[in-house]
Amino acid sequence: MSDVTVLRADRWIDVDAGEVRSPAVIVVEGDRIAAVAPSELPTTATEIDLGDVTLLPGLMDMELNMLLGGPPGGNPRSDVQDDPGFRILRATLNCRTTLLAGFTTARNLGLFVKTGGYLLDVALSRAIENGWIDGPRLVPAGHAITPTGGHLDPTMFQRLGPGIMPLSVEEGIANGVPEVRKAVRYQLKYGARVIKISASGGVMSHSGLAGAQQYSDEELAAIVDEAHRAGIKVAAHAHGDAGIRACIRAGVDCIEHGSLASDETIQLMVDHGTFLVPTSYLSEGLDVSKAAPELQAKAAEVFPRARAMLGKAIAAGVKIACGTDAPAIPHGDNAKELWAMVDRGMTPMDALRAATVRSAELISVDDRGRLAPGLLADVIAVPGNPSEDITTTQDVRFVMKGGRVYKGA
Repeated sequence: MSDVTVLRADRWIDVDAGEVRSPAVIVVEGDRIAAVAPSELPTTATEIDLGDVTLLPGLMDMELNMLLGGPPGGNPRSDVQDDPGFRILRATLNCRTTLLAGFTTARNLGLFVKTGGYLLDVALSRAIENGWIDGPRLVPAGHAITPTGGHLDPTMFQRLGPGIMPLSVEEGIANGVPEVRKAVRYQLKYGARVIKISASGGVMSHSGLAGAQQYSDEELAAIVDEAHRAGIKVAAHAHGDAGIRACIRAGVDCIEHGSLASDETIQLMVDHGTFLVPTSYLSEGLDVSKAAPELQAKAAEVFPRARAMLGKAIAAGVKIACGTDAPAIPHGDNAKELWAMVDRGMTPMDALRAATVRSAELISVDDRGRLAPGLLADVIAVPGNPSEDITTTQDVRFVMKGGRVYKGA
């Protein structure tokens, strides 16, 4: 059987030029794109004619957690009942669901569960790379690093009592400069390729005000110093304006959420080149109906302000990448974030860029995010024209990752 595949379709998206081109003819050799719209085709190739669809580069989700959510496992208190083995088995299903939704690259942005120190997302990433399971290419963060009682201290989501699910520095609970350095070094030692931290309160945890800064300036600086000396970027969960500004001053590379950022802080992000992953569809997609009343009150306050913030960030020219915070929204619904970005003021083409070339820039890779010769053959197909109707990205008909077809041949 030939190692060469010719993909045909009615249209394809040139994300660099911001144009829809027709027809689409893409030659794939092995795991790479060999040619786009070539004047001559290979004499021996497998042809796949997808017809009336638009080809896109594989999409990217810069904030999700495969180890949480997904199909119910029968344990009503999964936070303390699910062991690491059970979690990673369920994660394999979440990985496949995400891949079939058209997302071929993702950041697994921080474990906050009891693992005994094992970096489950690193293992998951390796299994995908080895071809053992189907899923997006994962950039694992290991354990999210958080102060005691911070938003990403998992005991704060259910107000667990003292002594229930104790967590170590290696599992991300770190206080003071020596401990945060140790926590970063541990994640890096065992394979983390990005560091995730809790810099402010959150909406769905009992950790206080969503906007409250949780790590001191000195702790933030130490975290960034450790990561950057190893060539690793830092992503910070941060809703509050003061926390966001502290992260920018410390050199954090990416702000997750950014809900309460002021106009001045938005401009500071532009000036410093700080990325924003807004996870804006949470405003519509996060089910808070069963949350405690005080958490519902936080959501009612934060989410409208978060929508307005994103509109201002778009207008100001902040570098924005696509991320969903799945499973805060269900795995597989990732493309709804593109709709949210358009709803807040992006053009559909800019939303596509946020989920392709801008996300590739965030994770410092230049081998994906476009349909171009020499890049990884990560190709998806959607009906209609997503540059006119971004919701077509929610109906992925074909998925190829690294030259292998996973859906819709």
